[in-house]
Amino acid sequence: MTVEKLGFKKVLAITVIVCVAVALAAGGYLYYAVFLKARKPLVAVITIEGPILRSEDAAWYVDMVNYALLNESIKAVVVRVNSPGGYADLVEEIYLDLLELKKVKPVTASVTMALSGGYYIAVAADYIYATPTSVVGNVGVIGVAPPMLIPSEFYLESGPYKVTGFSKLLFSFNLTRALESFVSAVETGRGDRLKLSSRELKKGLIYFGAEAVELGLVDEVGSLQKAVKRVAEEAGLVEYEVVDLNKAVERELSYLWSYHNQTLDWRNLTLEVLNQIQPPPALWYIYLPPKSFAQGISSTETWVENMTVEVFGGGGGGLVLVDKSHGNEVSAWEFDVLIGELAKRNITVRFVSGWDELSEGLDNASCLIVACPTVPYTVEECDRVEEFVKSGRLLILIFDPAYEYLMVPELFGPIDTLSTRFGMSFAKGYLYNEEDCYGFYRNIYVRGFAESSVTRGISTLVMFTATHIYATGGVAWASDGTYSSAAERAGNYTVIALAGRGNGTVIALADLTLFREPYCYVEDNYRLILNLVSAIAEVKVTPPAEKPAEAKMYQVTEPELPVGTVKNFTEQVNGEKHLVRWIKVSELEVLVERPNMTALYHFDENGSLVWWAADGLEVIYDEPIPKPPYPLTKGKSWSYESGYTLTIQGRESRGKLTGTEKVVGFENVTAEDGTVYLCAKVRYKETDRFTLDGRNITIVYEGYSWLSSEAGLVKDESTIRYYENGTPVMTEHRKLILRSIKKGQA
Repeated sequence: MTVEKLGFKKVLAITVIVCVAVALAAGGYLYYAVFLKARKPLVAVITIEGPILRSEDAAWYVDMVNYALLNESIKAVVVRVNSPGGYADLVEEIYLDLLELKKVKPVTASVTMALSGGYYIAVAADYIYATPTSVVGNVGVIGVAPPMLIPSEFYLESGPYKVTGFSKLLFSFNLTRALESFVSAVETGRGDRLKLSSRELKKGLIYFGAEAVELGLVDEVGSLQKAVKRVAEEAGLVEYEVVDLNKAVERELSYLWSYHNQTLDWRNLTLEVLNQIQPPPALWYIYLPPKSFAQGISSTETWVENMTVEVFGGGGGGLVLVDKSHGNEVSAWEFDVLIGELAKRNITVRFVSGWDELSEGLDNASCLIVACPTVPYTVEECDRVEEFVKSGRLLILIFDPAYEYLMVPELFGPIDTLSTRFGMSFAKGYLYNEEDCYGFYRNIYVRGFAESSVTRGISTLVMFTATHIYATGGVAWASDGTYSSAAERAGNYTVIALAGRGNGTVIALADLTLFREPYCYVEDNYRLILNLVSAIAEVKVTPPAEKPAEAKMYQVTEPELPVGTVKNFTEQVNGEKHLVRWIKVSELEVLVERPNMTALYHFDENGSLVWWAADGLEVIYDEPIPKPPYPLTKGKSWSYESGYTLTIQGRESRGKLTGTEKVVGFENVTAEDGTVYLCAKVRYKETDRFTLDGRNITIVYEGYSWLSSEAGLVKDESTIRYYENGTPVMTEHRKLILRSIKKGQA
C-alpha cells in the first residue's frame, strides 16, 4: 500500500510510531521516557560512585554532565560523591565539565566519601553537604615513576624519553605540579570559606564531615535531600521532580553501564592493580589504604638470587667488600658510580653473599659496606666486624627507609644490630620538608655540615627518602624545618655520622638512593661519593700473619643410626618454638613429624633421597639427591641438581632443585641434653624452583648444618626466602637443635 492511498491522519499516526521506534532504537529512550513525560522542572542527581580508573569511567559521568547541561528540562544538579578518586586526567576531565555546567545551572554536592580525586570533583560545586561521619579531604597525588629503559637492538625508539615519557629525576616535579593544580582547585572552589592553609591541604589528611565543615572543606552537615532542596531554591523552583540521571542514562548507554558495574571495589585496589590499568609513568588523585599502597611496590632491578661473589674490577690497589650475606637489599645498580670511581683507583669491589667468605675476606679488605640488611647480625658477627674496624679499616653503614630496600616495616632493626656496636642507631620513619624540598616533600636538602673528610667541599646535598641517625658524631644535618614522619615534629636531624673504633673509622649514611644515577648528580651528591672513594683509598692494609697449621686434622664419618632410632629436636621458626621428631622406620625410610606436617622420606641403597611425601604433597626426583660424601674434612664441597615431579592434591607440575654444600670447619656443639658433639660445620645453599597455578615459585635456603659421627644432624640454622614471580613474599629464620637421641637396636 502506497502513502498516496492513505488518509492524512493515518500517515501522521504511522509517522509518529516510526519516529518513536527509531528514537528508541537509536538511544532516544532517555528523552522519551524521562523528559517528554516530565510535567515539572527537573533536579538531576548524578552519582559519582567508586574509583575512576579508566576512560570508560570518566565517559560515563561526562555524558551525564552533558545531558544535564544541554537539556532544558533540567534546571539544577546535585552531584552525589562516594569516591576515593582515580586517574588524574580523568578526574580533572569530570571536574572541568562540572565547572562548565555550573556556569549555566546551580550545582550542589552531597558527599559520603570524597577523598583525593573524589574531593577534587566535589569542589566544582557551589555548595557541599556532608554527613557528620563522611570522610573528606586527602588532597594529594600518588605518582608511579617511569621505569628505566633497557634498550634493544631490534626495537628502536626515537629519543631517550620516547618509551618512559618522563625523566626519573624530574618526575617528582611533575607530581608537585599536579598537586598544585589540585590545591588551586580547592582554594578556588572554596574561596574565603576555606580555613586551611595551602601547606595544611598538602598534608593529605582525612577529615570527618563535621570537622570538614569547621575547616571550610564543606559547607554544611546535611543529607542528599537537603542538597536537592537547596539547589532547587537556587534555581528558583517551587515545584519540581527529582531524576536519578544514572538510572535514566542506564539504557541509553547500556555498553557503559555494563562496564561501569564491573568497576573494582576501591578497597581491593593496590598499586599493582593500578599499574596494570595504567602502566607507569602515572599520576593518580586517589586514596589507597596504607597496606594497599605498599602492595605491588618492588624494585625493577631486584633479582631472586645473586652469585655467591660478584667481582668488579681486578686491580691490586685495594679491596672493598659489600655484604650480601644478611639479605641485603642492595645490588651493583646502587653502587655503579661508586664502583666506577673505585676502579679508576685500581680498587676491586666484591659483593659477597656468604658470611664465611665475607669473614675470611675481611683480612685483606680495606672497606666493608653494609647496606639495608634484612637479617640481624649475631654477636659473633658483630665482634668480627668490630675487630676489622679496630685494625684500621673503614666500615660504611647505609640505611634507606624506602619500601624497595626495606620490603617490610619490621625490618628497621637488622642494621641496628650492627650499628649500635659503634654508638649509632638508625631512626624509624623518614624525613620530609614541605617548604624546602627538591621537587617533592620527601626529597630533603642537607645544608648543615661539620668539618670532616666526608663532607669536605660540600655545601648542599639532596637525599631521597632518608631516615636520620641517632649519634654523637654527626657531620651533616637536614635543613631547617625538616620533619620526621615518626616523631611528627621538626628537628635538627643527623643524616651522616662518623665514629672511631681502635685505628679505624665508621661512616653512617641515612640514604642509599643518592648513590644511584641520576640522583648522584644533584647538588653536591657526586662530591660526597668522591670523598667516600678517597677515604677508602687512604686505608692501608697490613696482611695478617699466617695462621699456624691446625694441630689436628678433624673428620666426621658417616653415622650409624639403626632402624628404630628416634631423635627429638627443638625447632624455632621466626621465634616460635616447637618439637620435631625424626624416626628411622626402615633401612630406606625416615619419618619426620612436625606440629603442622608429617613427612616420609624414601632413600635408595646408597643413601640418596629418591622421593618424599607429606599431607597430600609428593615430590619424585629425576636424579636422587646424594648424601654427604663422608668422611667430611675441612674444605670438602659437593653439589647436586635434579628436576622433579611435584604432585599436590592430584595436580602435577615440574620443578628443579639445585644445591651446593661445603665443610667450612669443625665445632663442638652442645645438645639440649648436655651431650657435646664434635661436628663438621657445613655451609649450604639450595634453590628450589617450581610452577604452581601459573605462578613461578622460588624458594632459596641458605644456612649451616652441624653433622656429627655419633648422631648425624645435631644443629641447623637457615634463612628461607620465598619469591613469587620474582617478587619477595616471605622470609623465615629457622633454628634446629638436638634435644635427645635414642638409638634403635642394631
